[in-house]
Amino acid sequence: MEDTGQSAVPRAFQLEDLAHAGTYVVDDRGRIVEVNPQAERLLRRSAPELLGRDAHDLLHRGERGEPLPRSRCVMRQPLLTSDSAHGEDVWLERGDGSLVQIAWVVTPCRVGEAGTGALVLFHEIGSAGLGERQRARPAPSMSELDRLALLAETTTTLTASLDVGETLRQLVRLVVPLLADWAVVDLLTEEGEVSRAAVVHHENGVLAHRPDLERPMPPLPRESAMPLARALRGVTAALVGPEDYEGPLDSRLAAVQRELFEATGIRSACTAPIRGVRDVVGAMTLGRSEQPQPYSTDDLLLVEDIARRAGLALDNARLYERQRRVAETMQRHLLPRLPSVPGLEMGACYVPAPRASQVGGDWYDAFVLSDGAAGLVIGDVVGHDLDAASGMAQVCNMLRAYAGELEEPPSVIVDRLDQAVARMAEATMATVVFARAERADGAWQFRWTNAGHPPPLLVEGDGRTRFLEEASGLLLGTGFAPVREDAVIELPPRSTVLLYTDGLIESPSRSLDEGLDRLRQQAAALTGHQLSAYCDRLLTRVRPADNDDDVALLTLRIPG
Repeated sequence: MEDTGQSAVPRAFQLEDLAHAGTYVVDDRGRIVEVNPQAERLLRRSAPELLGRDAHDLLHRGERGEPLPRSRCVMRQPLLTSDSAHGEDVWLERGDGSLVQIAWVVTPCRVGEAGTGALVLFHEIGSAGLGERQRARPAPSMSELDRLALLAETTTTLTASLDVGETLRQLVRLVVPLLADWAVVDLLTEEGEVSRAAVVHHENGVLAHRPDLERPMPPLPRESAMPLARALRGVTAALVGPEDYEGPLDSRLAAVQRELFEATGIRSACTAPIRGVRDVVGAMTLGRSEQPQPYSTDDLLLVEDIARRAGLALDNARLYERQRRVAETMQRHLLPRLPSVPGLEMGACYVPAPRASQVGGDWYDAFVLSDGAAGLVIGDVVGHDLDAASGMAQVCNMLRAYAGELEEPPSVIVDRLDQAVARMAEATMATVVFARAERADGAWQFRWTNAGHPPPLLVEGDGRTRFLEEASGLLLGTGFAPVREDAVIELPPRSTVLLYTDGLIESPSRSLDEGLDRLRQQAAALTGHQLSAYCDRLLTRVRPADNDDDVALLTLRIPG
C-alpha cells in the first residue's frame, strides 16, 4: 500500500513540518500513553479521550471510513518488529467523524523504566468528510481479499458456538492447513493456571491431535521475556523460531515450549495472545514444519487478528458456561430430599440439558403438609438462562410456603401463587402441577390442579394407563385471573403416578402426541420394576435423543 523501510524521515515529511506534527506514544499493546497538544488539535479529540485507548481501534480507518482490519494496518508493523517505518497513505478518524489523511513516522522507544513501545509523529496531508473519497485507490490484491474473507469466516464461525471445546475445534479447522502445519492453543484457567488445550497437526489430509503434548503447563512466569510467556501475559504477538528457545531458558514454561519445537519440527511460528473483553484468555501458536516459506510480518498481523477474534468468542463461551454452572448448581441445591410418608413410595430424578445447551427452569418438590397429606409439585419456569433458574427458585419457595400456610385445595394455593408471580420484579411465567396425596375412607386419593403443564400420567398395576387431563388451566404469570379447578381420583394399589417436565417428551423431529404415546407405552412396560430403578429406566427409554432441554421427573406409587 505504501513504502516502508528503515529511513526515519520520508521525503514527504521534512524537518520544518515537525512544528506542525502531532505526536503520541503507544505501549507494547498499542495503547496510547502520551499525546501532545498538536495531536489533540489534528485528531479533534482531547487527551482524556485518547489516553489508554487502543490506537488502532480508535483511529485507523480505510479511506471510506470503514474499520481497518489489523492485518492491513501498516502502522502496526513497527510495533511488532521493533523497526522504524514511514508512509503517507493512512487515514485516521477524528473525534467529529471526519477523516484526516496523514504522513507518518513510527519508531521504537522506551516506555517507563522497563517497557517498550513506539513513538508516532504525523501531520495532515489531506482530509475528507464522511462519505467523501479524496482520490481513487487500486482494488485490494487477491491475497488481501483472501485474508479479509478468512477474517469474516473466523468471526462468523467462532461466534456460532457457546461451547469452549467446539470453538477451539473450529479455530483449528480455520487455520490448519491454510496458514499452518501445526496449531497450538494454550488457555489460562480461572485459577490462573496454564493448560495446553490443543496441539493439532495436518497429517495425510486430516487434522490429528497430539494428546501426548496436550497437558497442564508449568506456572506462568511474570518476568519471563520468552515469546509464549509474553503472549500469555497479553503482550504483543511475535515471530518465533527454534532459535528463540536455544541457550539458557528463564522458566519451565520456556523449556516445555522448546520441547514442542523439537517434537513437532516447527521451523517458523507466530505466537499471539488470545485476549477476551477484559482479560487474556490464552495464546495461540501457529507453526510451519513442512511449508517451506517462513512467516512474515504480514502473516503475523493476520494471526494476531484471528487470535483477537478467537478471544472474544472464547470469552463469551466461558461466560456462558460459568452462568450455566451457576444455574445448574442452583437447580440441584433446590431439588429436595423426598419425605418419608407411611403407605406411599416416592422417587425422583433430574437430568440437566446436554452439554452446550441452554439451562432451563425445571424443578420438582415433595413435602408433608400440616394435615399429614403429601404435597407433590412439578414445574417449569419459561426461559433458558440464569434468570429462568432464579425465577424457578422464587416460585418453588413461594409455593412451598403457601402450601404449608394455607389448608386449602390445590387450586386455591396455585391461584395465590399466580397472584404473587404477577407481582415479581422480573416478569416470570411458569407451568406447574400441584397435587395432594391424601387418605380418605381407607384409600389413597390424588387431588390436583394444573397450570399449563403436561398432564400427569396414571399407570395402574395391570399396565392400564391414562393421562390426568382434568383441572387444566392457564399457566402462571400471564396477568389474567383464570378460574382454577381441582380434580380428584382414587389411587388403586400398585398404581403409579408420573409427574414430568416437557423435556421428557418433546423433540424437534417428532410431534408431541408421539412423545406422549411413547411415554405411555414405556411407563406401562416398566410398571413391574422397583421405583428406585423406574425413573432412570424411563428416562433412558423415553427421552428423545435430540432433546436439548433438562428433565425433572417425580413418581408416586401406592404399594400392593
